[in-house]
Amino acid sequence: MGTLHLVRHGQASFGTDDYDRLSELGTRQSAALGAGWEAGGAVFTDAVAGAMLRHAQTAIAAIDASGLGEEDADPGLSGYEVDARWNEYDHLAVATAFDPGALTKNSKEFQAALNEAIDVWRRGEGDFAEPYALFRERVMAGFEEAVELASGKGRRVLVFTSGGPIAMVASHLITGDDSAFQKLNDVVVNSSVTTLMVGGTGPRVLTFNDHSHLRAADVTFR
Repeated sequence: MGTLHLVRHGQASFGTDDYDRLSELGTRQSAALGAGWEAGGAVFTDAVAGAMLRHAQTAIAAIDASGLGEEDADPGLSGYEVDARWNEYDHLAVATAFDPGALTKNSKEFQAALNEAIDVWRRGEGDFAEPYALFRERVMAGFEEAVELASGKGRRVLVFTSGGPIAMVASHLITGDDSAFQKLNDVVVNSSVTTLMVGGTGPRVLTFNDHSHLRAADVTFR
């Protein structure tokens, strides 16, 4: 039996000209995750990351802090594979397609506007560059390949991704469809880990949204 560990990126740079990079706190969150792995003696056999900068920065900070990337680490991680199917949906485009002024709002107001936009997006209405159905399809295709990678005794696979893909996968495993996507997406903590058991009967959720490596003051959702 193997395990698949879905890691949400650390806090990104909301409210700046370039959202797709970690904030200082996001880097600390990612390093705290890696330090927790080192303290607990965690071992991983493979790593995958989405193609976004914040995914790469999270992977590098966490792996460096864990010591698993060092030459003498046994076993260790020599790096990670990039799979763009684990990319987040373009939440900024989704929000502004519904509300052109969404980016001028504070974080709480932006989240409310985004949730309304997601409702429209999921219904297949509106004009979005990536329709919801295609987002769901690509994430689940990437997930199926990651499950194959994690199949087998002793396989422990990391996937550095975003809240949307994690919520999509978790919803399918918990409910059998994507009906819980939005509720789960709202609560995925930055740098949290969702762990899946991968066995003969398929993947199952072991833990969702574990962020025990973070101090209470460092818990963020955006």
